[in-house]
Amino acid sequence: MKFDHNNISPLDSRYANKISNFRENFSESALIKIRFEIEIEWILFLCNKLPKTFKPLSKNSIEKIINFKNKFDNKSVLKIKKIEATTNHDVKAVEYFIRDYFKKDKVLSSYIHLIHFGLTSEDVNSLSYAVMIKKGISIYVNEITRLNKVLNSYSKKWSNVAFLARTHGQPASPSTLGKEFKVFASRLDREISILKSVKPMAKFSGATGNYHTFDIVDNKVKWSHINKKFIKQFAVEQNPYTTQIEPHDWIAEICHSMVRINNILIDLCQDAWIYISNDIFALKLLKNEVGSSTMPHKVNPIDFENAEGNFGISSALLEFFANKLTKSRHQRDLSDSTVLRNVGLGFGYSALAIKSAINGLSKITPNKIQIQNELNDNWEVLTEAVQTLMRYEGIPDAYEQLKKLSRGSKLDQETYISFIKSLSISEDSKEKLLNLKPNLYIGKAREIAKSSY
Repeated sequence: MKFDHNNISPLDSRYANKISNFRENFSESALIKIRFEIEIEWILFLCNKLPKTFKPLSKNSIEKIINFKNKFDNKSVLKIKKIEATTNHDVKAVEYFIRDYFKKDKVLSSYIHLIHFGLTSEDVNSLSYAVMIKKGISIYVNEITRLNKVLNSYSKKWSNVAFLARTHGQPASPSTLGKEFKVFASRLDREISILKSVKPMAKFSGATGNYHTFDIVDNKVKWSHINKKFIKQFAVEQNPYTTQIEPHDWIAEICHSMVRINNILIDLCQDAWIYISNDIFALKLLKNEVGSSTMPHKVNPIDFENAEGNFGISSALLEFFANKLTKSRHQRDLSDSTVLRNVGLGFGYSALAIKSAINGLSKITPNKIQIQNELNDNWEVLTEAVQTLMRYEGIPDAYEQLKKLSRGSKLDQETYISFIKSLSISEDSKEKLLNLKPNLYIGKAREIAKSSY
């Protein structure tokens, strides 16, 4: 893919090849094309579905119009942009482009008056963005699902790899790497379901949402039902209660869901980064990859760092979209128009980050020697188990005894065993504790890692 190094956005230059599907879906060309298709389908719909109100099209004319639609290409986009340079109105430019084609045909020229009939530009834009975003969600879900498959595979693969957990940055009850990855996978599963449940909506009801133009033409037609059927052709829901613009609440729902996904994955990237820093994970070496421009020994977790940064940019944009797009002065102001043109950036930066995270995950492997050394150096994490069984045995000051023994100091295996042998508890409880080791004190982490609810 060729791209211009003078583009201001790295999504259109440095990272262009990594998110080509999102760039194609949210591009200016894509927006123009879907506007064009909506205008064409609207003419066909009026003449085919309302023959008593509008003059029907012949089979030959329909074929010509469909052929015209199917031949839309980059040259068509350039022609429309040239018209827009004169009209200074993007949707009107599409209308004039279609009109120019109809003028060349003796029969179709008699249907020019039906191009953009009864519509405001916001009707076309509303449906156009709904179609684009709907497709964008589908592409995005595929990307996030691909990442989640990696997390689920690691949760099973490493379900038995016990390691020292940390709370407040301090040694805590051990877990398994698989179980910790399962937590992230489960969080994403829930959020993916929420994102997929959001229904894209559009309006097709004229200047201020009251079907004025349609009603004045034929007030016997149930225009709200008719226009709903038209919108349904694009697999989009109709919002029957709007001003001149569809209120964009559904877009805000998508943005908020994606922000939560971004936050989950920032959490993952930061954890992975720290695990690498603490040698819990080793990074696979790539022969020709440079870790540092001056320090040859370094292998940096750059994929997780890149992902964290781009998730942050995505969230900043998405939060702004959600806050901005749901507000409009009176029946409308135009400030949402320029903002909507950027909605693809929120998707693009998140998708770029997802790819970086997947790449980072592909490079990590548990450093089992370091993991075991860390567990063996922190026998004090077993004091939770000890004081719990002491409580179970009826010892009222169990916590205080263990606090005195372990707080702020290190326990080794010998000290631990000596303390257990000194306790006045049942032989059954004593045997459990004497057989316990940090790498065995993982509760149900193994089962949680492998489970599916």
